[in-house]
Order: sequence, then structure tokens, then C-alpha cells
Amino acid sequence: MIEIREATEHDFEAIWPIFHEVAKAGETYAYSPDTNKEQAFSIWMSAPNYTYVLVENGEVMGTYYLKTNQAGPGQHVCNCGYMVSSLARGKGFATIMCEHSQQKAVEFGYKAMQYNFVAASNDLAVKLWLKLGFSVVGTLPKAFNHPRLGYVDALVMYKWLAE
Repeated sequence: MIEIREATEHDFEAIWPIFHEVAKAGETYAYSPDTNKEQAFSIWMSAPNYTYVLVENGEVMGTYYLKTNQAGPGQHVCNCGYMVSSLARGKGFATIMCEHSQQKAVEFGYKAMQYNFVAASNDLAVKLWLKLGFSVVGTLPKAFNHPRLGYVDALVMYKWLAE
């Protein structure tokens, strides 16, 4: 059984290993590989408006945050970040979380969703976001320093959610 629910402070104990694994790899997020648990809590649990966990059979397999991307005249656009445990990849959990986040964004009154800094080398994510209706609206040449590939482009991806 799979469920997505809003994360509690207690859930961070299950989120931390996922966050740590992703940040340490340095291949998809612009977080320092040395991000410690306290910093990760601030980034993933405190700063966003909402944090969710995807739970399968009682175990946290993925997580995402949803937050306002910009203040004032840009506050109708939200931003999300998603992480899936390496043990759970390939099961469609990122798709489930992305679809859930879009539903939540609309419920919260957001009109659009924007991903600010998608490593172009993250082929699976880029393909998934395109499949789910996002467009590449900007390319930041060599803005992401991938640990194996060196400098790669970062993409700005966007989807209008309002009807």
C-alpha cells in the first residue's frame, strides 16, 4: 500500500538517509555533499511551505517539498523538489509524487510550478518532467558542476497549472 502524507518532524529520521544519499552523490541537487543533518532539516523541513513523504508498507521511500518560488507578484508560482530512496527507484514513485504535488499546488492556489535548477545530466528526471507536461523554458550553460561529468547545463522547467 502506497500513501502520500504531510511529513512530521518525526518523519525526518526516515527522510535524512534519503537526503544524505542524494546530497552526498552531488549529481542532482545543488546542495553541498557535506550537508549535515541539521542543515538538511532546515532545507527540507523548515524552509518549504509543505513537506510530504511517500510511504510504502509503512516505510518512507520518497519525499518532496512544495514552496512558493518567489514573493509578491511571483507568489502564484510554486517550486518543488523530490527525492526517492535508491532502494525504491524505478517503481514510479517520482511520478506519483509529482502528480500529487501538482494537485496540492492547485489546492493551495498556485497557478504554475517551476523547477529552477534541473541538472541537464539528470536524464530520468528531465524525461519525466517533460512527460508530465513541463517545458524547458531556460538553459543555464554549465551552471551545475557534476562530480563525474564536470560542468553541465542546468535547466529551468515550468508548467502552467491553472485552467
